[in-house]
Amino acid sequence: MSKVAVVTDSVAMLPEQLAKDLGIHVVPIVLNLGERSYRDGIDLTTSEFYQLLRTSEELPTTSAPSAGEFVRVLEEALSDAEAVVAIHVSSELTSVLRIAQLAARSITDKPVRIVDSQSATMAEGFIALAAARTAQAGADLDKVVAAAEEVRSKVRFFAFFETLEYLRRGGRVGAVAALMGNAIQLKPIVHIVDGKVTPLARPRTRRKATQAMVDIMAAEVGNRPVHAAVLHADSLQDAQSLRTRLEEQFNCLEMHVTEMTPVMGTHTGPGLLGLAYYAE
Repeated sequence: MSKVAVVTDSVAMLPEQLAKDLGIHVVPIVLNLGERSYRDGIDLTTSEFYQLLRTSEELPTTSAPSAGEFVRVLEEALSDAEAVVAIHVSSELTSVLRIAQLAARSITDKPVRIVDSQSATMAEGFIALAAARTAQAGADLDKVVAAAEEVRSKVRFFAFFETLEYLRRGGRVGAVAALMGNAIQLKPIVHIVDGKVTPLARPRTRRKATQAMVDIMAAEVGNRPVHAAVLHADSLQDAQSLRTRLEEQFNCLEMHVTEMTPVMGTHTGPGLLGLAYYAE
């Protein structure tokens, strides 16, 4: 039994088996479509979701888990641990962290530390992985938190959109901007700065957008060993090609390919391709 258990949320996009092997507990975010609600990564497969997304006239919405759901997962994690470190999606992006903090106050018999990842996707996932690996090595609560905070300071995330249509439907860009962007085939690249999704560049093809992300990674990583993940939204072939390219170009200590979960995909739409990484 590890002294410290690690909890995260489904936005971290951790590969299921890896999370299981490291004993990471995952709180599912909620996807709402019509009158039905789905637990992210549990009640709806990614392939089923993207099929629904393409055919449904109604755009799904997302919501944070209830405080009760957080309490349930925290209590489950504490059933065989002395403390919990819970690492969640950036507080600048959702209310998940706030609800996690609320839930943690009801746990009074063992310590619970909540960490704002200031990130999302596998960038958040790498922070959880670092914490879990440190916990598995027998570290105490402070050292597990320190491991999470160290990786938080290093991890990077980039991604580009295939289409602006889903951002338009979700109210994140205007109709005119989306129409013009799609007409000239923009593939806008975004990254996360201080917990917020921020525009970075606007290349016009998938090839140029992919090259731009690799160039940024190369400039930042150099020859150092790197932990990396390729992220995609219903674009497995492109993701596998990018994975091969990264493994050939960089000294990868670990490499993962993960698909945008339904909760993330509803905002990005299909076709997204991205990177998350940090260097030793």
